Amino acid sequence: MNQLELLLRIAIGFIVLFSMARWSGIKEISQMTFFNLVSAIAFGSIAAALVVNPSVSITNGIIALLGWAVFTVLTDQIHLKSKKVRKLLMGDPVIVVKKGKIMEDALRQTRLDIDTLQAMLREKSIFSMNDVDYAIFETDGKLSVLKKDSKQTVTKSDLQITMSTDKLVPLSTELVSDGQVNAQNLSKMKKDQSWLETQLQQAGVQSVEDVFYAELQPDGNLYIDKRDDLLH
Repeated sequence: MNQLELLLRIAIGFIVLFSMARWSGIKEISQMTFFNLVSAIAFGSIAAALVVNPSVSITNGIIALLGWAVFTVLTDQIHLKSKKVRKLLMGDPVIVVKKGKIMEDALRQTRLDIDTLQAMLREKSIFSMNDVDYAIFETDGKLSVLKKDSKQTVTKSDLQITMSTDKLVPLSTELVSDGQVNAQNLSKMKKDQSWLETQLQQAGVQSVEDVFYAELQPDGNLYIDKRDDLLH
């Protein structure tokens, strides 16, 4: 393959790929489903083979791109009209927090860990598990959150009250994660495991191993989620 043919292949590959991408529908990365992502990767792979692989003729490369574009568009149309196909391609949303309780089976199902869940909540400006009533892991990988009624957004001027600035900790602080004590956080608060065990026992929890997640609230209250919550 000489340089002139390479330049021709590059031009044809770019024009066809751009045209097919426009025709088959444009989505932002955050809006793409798993199928959209796989389809985009396939488009790129076929275009790359057309450009650099001399064993792939220009005609066959264009046919492959056109064929994949048609298949993608047809699948999208079926996806729009059929709920069963949508469920097959995208799956179902999964409740990962239900009535303030972390659903451990749901976390395993969605391949989420407690640290990732906390990070996704912080992206929603939620810094405490105790604020969450429901959290749903959507099919596009985003987290939808419903706060508890008492934690719904309201301004101080609406309530006409002065908020106290006395806080035991500035932010909700993790003390137990998946049955393991966070000794570093306890040390920062000048507390020890004996204090934690006493707090848990006062809340009716006999052992740290029975706790999936626990955190200390800024007001001094302890949020506790026990192990083995039911998914349904």
